[in-house]
Amino acid sequence: MSGHLWQLSYSSLLFNSTKLYQGLYALPRMKIYSLCSSKQIQTTTYEVVNGSYLETSLVKQENKTKDTTPAPVALDTVGAFQKLPMVMPSIDIYYSALRKARRVSPTKGIANAAKREKNKGAKQLDALMKELTLPLKTYKENFPNKRHLHPYERSLIELTLGDGNYEDVLGKVDSLRKKLVSVGKEHASLCAQSSTKREAEERLAEGIKRLEEIFHSDGKAVDELMQIAKSLRAMPVVDLEMPTLCLVGAPNVGKSSLVRILSTGKPEICNYPFTTRGILMGHITLSYQHFQVTDTPGILRRRDEDRNNLEKLTLAVLAHLPTAVLFVHDLTGECGTSPSDQFLIYQEIKERFSSHLWIDVVSKCDLLQESPVFYITEDADADHSELLKYRTMGPDGALRVSVKSQVGINELKSRVHELLVSQSARLNIQKPEATTNASSPRKIFI
Repeated sequence: MSGHLWQLSYSSLLFNSTKLYQGLYALPRMKIYSLCSSKQIQTTTYEVVNGSYLETSLVKQENKTKDTTPAPVALDTVGAFQKLPMVMPSIDIYYSALRKARRVSPTKGIANAAKREKNKGAKQLDALMKELTLPLKTYKENFPNKRHLHPYERSLIELTLGDGNYEDVLGKVDSLRKKLVSVGKEHASLCAQSSTKREAEERLAEGIKRLEEIFHSDGKAVDELMQIAKSLRAMPVVDLEMPTLCLVGAPNVGKSSLVRILSTGKPEICNYPFTTRGILMGHITLSYQHFQVTDTPGILRRRDEDRNNLEKLTLAVLAHLPTAVLFVHDLTGECGTSPSDQFLIYQEIKERFSSHLWIDVVSKCDLLQESPVFYITEDADADHSELLKYRTMGPDGALRVSVKSQVGINELKSRVHELLVSQSARLNIQKPEATTNASSPRKIFI
């Protein structure tokens, strides 16, 4: 006890001395001298920081300033769409909620019939409201904010669903939730204020009817969200740490046929433009190494603002994913895009994405004629020397292949393997820089 008493402040001893003497133990015999008021006592503590003494208060203030610095926003790698929650049809949500609400019983021990009925009605309306809004809250919280997605997946949302449609549907779902909460609480309160059993029953029925009307009227937003989830979940996942080969070119030049030859991808192959209506992913295993191959929609010769969403999807892959490029040229005149237009498309894409590793391939070489092909809309006399050379041979160093006769296929596979090994080395060099500030190598910070 005496050990504890010695730790008390002077003021505590002064004001509590009477009580202490009245207890079982007496204070030790001592004299206390008051040097100053306790309000005037100032103590300063110091900490050693970088070899110097600093006041603790200053150190804490500095740390506090550092703590308030906003942390970088962590962006999930591509694959966020596969984590989307399963969305139930709106009709299933409603009837499931109604069944659960109907099973709610009044609080036990209420003898009065009117009080028991209004208690049951209020509880059932509250339960119905909660059962309807809980899934909506889950959807709102678990569908990712578009700003926190990888740029590639942001592009997929905008080009697949339309700009702003994703946020609009999520906003409608959240508005529906808020409306259900407001109306549910209002009718549950009215039911709890009923004076008779019949009035409680009527207000319960009225509340259920009102919640049903709201949910059936605005519940189509839930069904729209369900379709969005299905579309996004079906998107192919690209592993950013795996070397990827992207096949690019005009429509119907033979990209899909080469994907079937090179990888496990099984694209649709037909002779009309934009056969590839989305991004198709395949995989290659060469010398026990795994690589990705992606087939992209064809690109036409026109300005970016005139491009359709399929063409923009191809540009998004090249802009946001670390891919090597296999550019496919068709000089036979069968693809529907003239060689001169393909030449201009090629020049534009090569200049825009000049940092990508690159292979040029002239497809359908078994159909090439000795003389170059000219479309009726083209002026052969206006061609410059580089274009004339392109019509006959394709770009410098281009590899000629034919899927039908298998000409050049083995050499193409060898060249692709070398290209992807180089791409792998490039990714391994870039990886430490990309993950310096990341808590996990599977996160990207921007």
